[in-house]
Amino acid sequence: MGNSEEMRKIQFTGKSSYIVSLPKQWIADMGLRQGDQVAVVRQGVSALQIVPLKLHNKPVSTEDATVEIKPEDGGPVIIRKLISLYLLGFNVINVKPKLGRLKPDQRNAVKDAVKGILMGTEIIGDSTEGLTIQVLINLFELSVDGALKRMLIIAKSMQNDALLALGEANYDLAKEVIASDDEVDRFSFYIVRQLKIAIQNEHMLKEMGIEFSHHCLGYRLIVKNIERVGDHATELAKDLLEFKKPIRKSVLAPLQELNSFALGLLDESCLSLFKKDYNQAELTVEKSGDISRYEKRILDSIKSIRDDEEVYRVRRINENIRRIAEYSSDIAEIVINMTVEKTLRKQ
Repeated sequence: MGNSEEMRKIQFTGKSSYIVSLPKQWIADMGLRQGDQVAVVRQGVSALQIVPLKLHNKPVSTEDATVEIKPEDGGPVIIRKLISLYLLGFNVINVKPKLGRLKPDQRNAVKDAVKGILMGTEIIGDSTEGLTIQVLINLFELSVDGALKRMLIIAKSMQNDALLALGEANYDLAKEVIASDDEVDRFSFYIVRQLKIAIQNEHMLKEMGIEFSHHCLGYRLIVKNIERVGDHATELAKDLLEFKKPIRKSVLAPLQELNSFALGLLDESCLSLFKKDYNQAELTVEKSGDISRYEKRILDSIKSIRDDEEVYRVRRINENIRRIAEYSSDIAEIVINMTVEKTLRKQ
C-alpha cells in the first residue's frame, strides 16, 4: 500500500461503538484474519496508529545466532564476527568453539567486545562450552538522533584535543584521542543496528522519528561521515606520536582557524538534520566554499619554513582538517535530499 491514502466513514454500531473498516489489501499484506488483535496507539493530539499485535513493540529479529570459533581465530576475527551479528539485529548471540574449548585470549576478545564495542550488550552465559551475549538495549532508550548527537560531541572533542596535543607536544592527550575512537565506533554500530531494525518495520521507523524508510540510507551515510571525523582526529594524534615534535605556533594558529571553521560547518549540517531544515542545509553547503580562504593562510604560513619534514606534516594536517569540512558539506547535501520533499509539498 505504501503511503496511499483512503477515505473511510465512521459508522455507529450497537449502543456505544464507533467502527471504521480497514483496507482489505492491508489486511492481506499483514497476514491478518478475522479475530486477530490490533493495537490502537494514540499519536499526538489527532492521529491514531493501528498496529498488528504481533508487531507491536516487538523487535524484528528475536532469534538467536550462533557463531563458531575455529581454534586459529584471533581476537580481531572474533570481534568482526560479533559486530556483524550485532548489526544484523540478533538479540542473543551464542559463541561456541568449533573444536574443544575456547582459548583464554578468544574468551577475552568476546569480553572486550561486549565491554567496549557492542553498546547495550551483556554476557549472560559463560561456561567451557562457550559464551552467550544478550542485547539488552530497549529500542527507544537512545534514539538515532540522540546517539548521533553523542557521537558528534565525542568526534569534535577528539579533533580539538588532537590540535591541542600537536601544539603543546602532549603525548598523553594524543593517546587519549586515539582511545576515544572506539567510543565513536560504538555509537556508529548502535545506530546502524537500529536502522537495520527500523527499515524492516514501519511501526518502529516512526517510533524512532524517521519519516520514510528511504531516509535510513541518508542516516547511514551521515553516521559514516561523523565516524570519519573521529578517524581524522586519530590521524592528527598519530602524527605527534610519530614525529615526537610539536607544530610551531605561527603555523598552528591558521590550522586552528581552519579547524574551527570545519567543526562549525559540522555543527550546522547536523543541526539542519536534527531540525529537518532545508534552508539551513542549503546555507551550510554554500558556506563550505569559504574553505579556500583558510587554506591560503596555512600555505602562506609555511612559505618561510625551511624544514621539509614540518612542511610535509602541516600539509597532511591541513588535508585531514579539510576532509572534515567536506564531510560536513556532504551531510548537508544528504539533509537537502531528505527534506526537499517537504519544500515541494509546501509549494
